[in-house]
Order: sequence, then structure tokens, then C-alpha cells
Amino acid sequence: MRILLVEDNLSLAEGLSALLRQSGYALDVVHDGASAEALAAAESFDLVILDLNLPQMDGLEVLRAMRARRNPAAVMILTARGAPEERVRGLDLGADDYLIKPFDIGEFEARIRSLLRRQVGMKTATVSFGGLTFDQSSRSFAIGEQLLDLPARERGLLELLITRAGKVVPRETIVQSLTSLEDDRSANAIEQYVSRLRKRLAPAGLTVRTARGIGYYLDRAAS
Repeated sequence: MRILLVEDNLSLAEGLSALLRQSGYALDVVHDGASAEALAAAESFDLVILDLNLPQMDGLEVLRAMRARRNPAAVMILTARGAPEERVRGLDLGADDYLIKPFDIGEFEARIRSLLRRQVGMKTATVSFGGLTFDQSSRSFAIGEQLLDLPARERGLLELLITRAGKVVPRETIVQSLTSLEDDRSANAIEQYVSRLRKRLAPAGLTVRTARGIGYYLDRAAS
């Protein structure tokens, strides 16, 4: 899942960036409102984490511009402005969540998981396909009783595939969801993730097939 973090406190932005990237999210970071508004207009994000007291353009103005363009990204406001009228205004302008600084990291991570599950319409806690099980609450995979230890990018790719099992996931969707602007977005980079997943999924009797010129899909391996 792809996240845009908008935070002008450089120390906090650095800490949250490390946390989110370690969790496997593709992340872009900006430190002022004008850059956030421009990037949200040009790129697709699943979630925007938005401070309010920003240089150049207030966070609420960024939010208003996003919703005026019918930008569907979930928005979590992350701010020290915690007065009830501030929270009401943010939510009325189209924010999906409002977290006040200082905050608990565990709660922050749980709220992100909840917003992202809502974004992709996840109704159940667990999804299974063949011998593979995906726990959407913990974002963990298992083959039978054995947990599958996956690097961040491979885990993100497998999430896309299993939550859309039976459908081809377009390569562009994979690129937008898994990579930030700083990452390698080449066809070879995506194919490397796919190749590694094929090896890891063999014990589950599954594979990742290529829909040439379109994308990839999760399927049962030939017997």
C-alpha cells in the first residue's frame, strides 16, 4: 500500500518514515502543504497522513483541495490541534481519522491498518487461497501452520495478489502500490519480486502467473 506522509517536523517525519517503511509500505514524504497538494494531485496514494500546521499551505486546505478533486485516498490527520471544533472541522472536510499528538505508536499503526483495510474493502479478518492464509489484521501469511517470513516488497505484492485472487492485478497497480518515487519502477524490478514469490509459494502448491502485457495473478501450480 502506498502512503504519503506530510509532516514538517523533520525529526518526527524521519521516525515515522522508518517505521512505515519497515512495515512494508511504499512511502513518499513531503514537509510543506504546497508540495503535498501537488503530489496528491499527480500521484495515487492509498493513505495520506497529514499534519495541519504546515508551511506554505495549511493541512486543511490540502484536504479541501483533495476532496474537491474527488481524491479517494484515505486521510489521517496527525496534529497537535486537538480542540473539538478542530476535529469536527477536519472530519467534516473529509478526513477519515484524526489522531492528536503526542500519540501512542501502537495505536498509530493500528489506525493505519484499519484505514487501509477499509480502502480495499476488506470484510473478513482472514483470506485463504489454496494452502496459503493471509491474516489481514497482522498482515501475516502462513502456509499451513508455518508462518511465511517475507521481505516488505514481496509481502506487499502478495497482499495485492491474494486479496484479488482470481483476477489479474495490472502491473501499473503493483507499481503504484509498492513503490515510492525514489524506488526502482522498472519491469525487471517487479519481475524480481514475482520470481522470489514463486519460489516461496511452491510449498503451498501456488504460483504467480504472468498475464503478458497486463500484469500478474495468483494461481494454483500445475500438478
